[in-house]
Amino acid sequence: MVVETAKGERVRAYLSGFSLAGELSLFQDESGAEIRLDILHVDGLEVPVFINEYWTSGQRQASSIHEVSYRACYKPQLPRFFIELLTEPGDTVYDPFGGRGTTAIEAALMGRGAISNDANPLSETLARPRFHPPTPAQVKERLNAIPQRPGGRADFDLSMFFHPDTEAEIVSLRDYLKARRADGTEDHLDRWIRMVATNRLTGHSPGFFSVYTLPPNQAVTPDRQIKINKKRNQTPEHRDTTKIIVRKTHSLVKELTESQKDSLRRRGETAVFLCADARRTDAIPDNSVALTVTSPPFLNVVQYADDNWLRCWFNDIDVDDVAGRITMARGVEEWSRFTGDVFRELHRVTKPGGWVAYEVGEVKAGKVKLEEHVVPAGLSAGFHCVAVLINEQSFTKTANIWGVSNNSKGTNTNRIVLFSK
Repeated sequence: MVVETAKGERVRAYLSGFSLAGELSLFQDESGAEIRLDILHVDGLEVPVFINEYWTSGQRQASSIHEVSYRACYKPQLPRFFIELLTEPGDTVYDPFGGRGTTAIEAALMGRGAISNDANPLSETLARPRFHPPTPAQVKERLNAIPQRPGGRADFDLSMFFHPDTEAEIVSLRDYLKARRADGTEDHLDRWIRMVATNRLTGHSPGFFSVYTLPPNQAVTPDRQIKINKKRNQTPEHRDTTKIIVRKTHSLVKELTESQKDSLRRRGETAVFLCADARRTDAIPDNSVALTVTSPPFLNVVQYADDNWLRCWFNDIDVDDVAGRITMARGVEEWSRFTGDVFRELHRVTKPGGWVAYEVGEVKAGKVKLEEHVVPAGLSAGFHCVAVLINEQSFTKTANIWGVSNNSKGTNTNRIVLFSK
């Protein structure tokens, strides 16, 4: 049964025994909205479930440096909420499923150390460069110095996505970056350009290199793009890749203060990026992580390798190798076994008194509540389950693009299981 309660009072009473860093007030809604309370019964335990809108764009605007597209990523407000609540400056924050690097970037902005791991090597490509943000002028100067190969073509047909002149620019940039990496001369500026170009390959506006296609976090197949072009009666126009990269650079860094840039650079010197199985991260010392904030792959819902085939090509990554690295469980039992192994590794790396915030969303239109399977996995590994927090969001632009109604199919709902060690 769900119980309505005045903001804060019931939350304080329920969480008072869990010692949430003495910062219980952060669970209160500043607008005065009531927090709903429910109980999750798992393995004979009663786990409190708090349902509220804990963060919105109006309450806490995210930094522009996060605006890099990646499939199934969460908002920066999610890790910030837990980093503020459960860590101090200098603590180490970890994400075993790093994705675009949201947790690591947010941790660095807040003066925390960052460790990010992901089985997909694209994760480091998208995350590491943003620890060293350049100026648009620096980016433009470097791009103008890159040798061009007029008429350059990829080794397979990309004409359904790009104008021939645009494709030549992309191929020239790819060749340059590949050579710089191979001879060991790649620097922070090269990595930044690689990251932005990777993010701008395809999309649904003139701000991308391609003709109109799906949003940039999902690259369609060439055959599907041919059908989109026919349906829209469109042909690829020339897009100036240098202008687009410089413009996106400006968009990413425009809101960064000098203090934030300094924090990113300082934390970037010690940040750790791994490309490992989350169940085996030997490079992370025992008892070293203060807080893990993460969201794992969900039950075969998102095809990360298929969505990123064009990004993999641009970065000379074997997409079949990526597909083999990423765990895509075919059912709840398989997913639960994988999760149990992950939690055993998290227990090893988490320091005594440390925390894990494990975001699982909803799958199968909300019929499967993955938190019911996460709680036993964490308990079995040796963690204490503190609570489940369900963050209900208002409509988002992405939800509208995909034709999903508000708070349906898990699109606008974060479900986070909170553990302590």
